[in-house]
Amino acid sequence: MDANTGRQRDLTLVLMLALTFSTGIVDAVGYLGLDKVFAGNMTGNVVVLGMALAGAEGLPWVGPLIALFAFMAGAVIGGRTLRRESVGWNTRTSWSFTAVAAALAALTAATVITGGVPPKPWEVVITSLLAAAMGFQAAVARHLAVKDITTVVVTSTITGLAADSRLAGGSGQPWRRRAAAVVLIALGALVGAALLRVHIALPLGLAAVISAGAAVLGHIAAHEARGSAPGSAPVSGTPPTARPRG
Repeated sequence: MDANTGRQRDLTLVLMLALTFSTGIVDAVGYLGLDKVFAGNMTGNVVVLGMALAGAEGLPWVGPLIALFAFMAGAVIGGRTLRRESVGWNTRTSWSFTAVAAALAALTAATVITGGVPPKPWEVVITSLLAAAMGFQAAVARHLAVKDITTVVVTSTITGLAADSRLAGGSGQPWRRRAAAVVLIALGALVGAALLRVHIALPLGLAAVISAGAAVLGHIAAHEARGSAPGSAPVSGTPPTARPRG
């Protein structure tokens, strides 16, 4: 593996961690700023839905149910978009994260236009679109197959962190990336909750910027890695290596 490919792999990990932070922000917006609905953490929605159907006071069931189906729809679209692509970052990956950024930017604009939290039923609409965007993002992250980083949930990451630890008899594990994912999604929720006190558009806008930055940086790194791969076409203006005469 050449140096550029290694750097691209490491950058992909960093970008997935950044998107994990972004998901924490979006989940804070969905749960605290909208209708107590998680946009990225579907486990939380299923639990909230079950408790609401059991009659627990103050918990919605319509929002979590719609968000669950919206998340699945977004994941379906993401899966079909990258179905025929090889594992790793490619042009469709870049456009996919750009689409997530565009969706978050549009929802940010919607909250600015409405002056804050939109009235019902538009509140449910925005939550559903957030969930669809997170489902799409999760499908793209799944295609990239960065170990332990799904960008939307950290339960399995926490399990691996504990089960593979020396306390459990493990001999070693990628604990830095696992711990970073857990810390970053919590930190994202903290930042999202703090920004919500100012205006709901601020955390959504920050999440949009992070997604856009991930798309751009990932695309540049993947392009450089492909350009340095053996057998790739020479860069424009650089003469090909001369063949020895026989």
